Amino acid sequence: MKRTRIGRLLFAVAIALALTMLALACGGDDESGDGGTTAETTAARAETETGDAGELNLVDPGKLTVGMSLQFEPQMYLDENGDPAGYDVVLVEDLAERMGVELDIQNLDFNGLIPGLVSERFDMVSVGLSATPERKESVDFSREYVPYVQVLAAAADDSREATIEAFNTSDTAITSLQGSTAEKLVGATFPEAQSRSFPDQNAAFLEVSTGRADAIVVENYLLAQFNESNDDALEEVGLEEPLQIEYGSYAVQKGNTALADYLSDFICEKQESGELAEIYEETIGAELPAMPEC
Repeated sequence: MKRTRIGRLLFAVAIALALTMLALACGGDDESGDGGTTAETTAARAETETGDAGELNLVDPGKLTVGMSLQFEPQMYLDENGDPAGYDVVLVEDLAERMGVELDIQNLDFNGLIPGLVSERFDMVSVGLSATPERKESVDFSREYVPYVQVLAAAADDSREATIEAFNTSDTAITSLQGSTAEKLVGATFPEAQSRSFPDQNAAFLEVSTGRADAIVVENYLLAQFNESNDDALEEVGLEEPLQIEYGSYAVQKGNTALADYLSDFICEKQESGELAEIYEETIGAELPAMPEC
């Protein structure tokens, strides 16, 4: 009889202990929310917290790390307060907001951008890279987001006809930046004209604005910058089309097609809504040229 009571007592204690342990375990789950969390649950939570960025293979989840070279005003540069500014900066700020993540801009020398991307130092490069076959061997690209337009400009009071033929004469002097695409365009497009190239872009501008040359071949945004500081001394010659248009794209790590596709969708949204043109005009100071259709 005594043994029976002891046995029953031990059984009751065991049951009570088990219930206590179960209550503590359940209480731990309620308090921390992490009890028994699996890898799949963690991944799902991270995707929820980062919104659109959940499946984009970011180097640091919750953050968009962008490689830039902030020395090309007005496309990308440091303003008077030392803060990133310009066309590319406005776009990646909007991009990070759309993704629901923090933006981290890494300012590097241009030559260090692709190596940094390959070594997974950042998620993307925003510096208007041309998607050349050589670059495609090591990185992937989005669709085009920034145009580079070469135009012909002359003095604002120049009265000659706005045609290639009118400027392709032996008594016409056309300036350009030495070693640039513009210099090559002068030789190819205006073979009869005098080609005068200068190591400094401002010198090429001043040669025309002071009347020592007749025209300049230059990128449209550089023309806009010069005119802003020089009372619109020069004017783009109204040719039927620009002398040349090239486009720059975002670069991403090789194989990260999810991010490349996301960036392309983002660009198309901006382009089709008209926001891309607005941002370009506000930051570059020129009208957005025709972009490839989405």
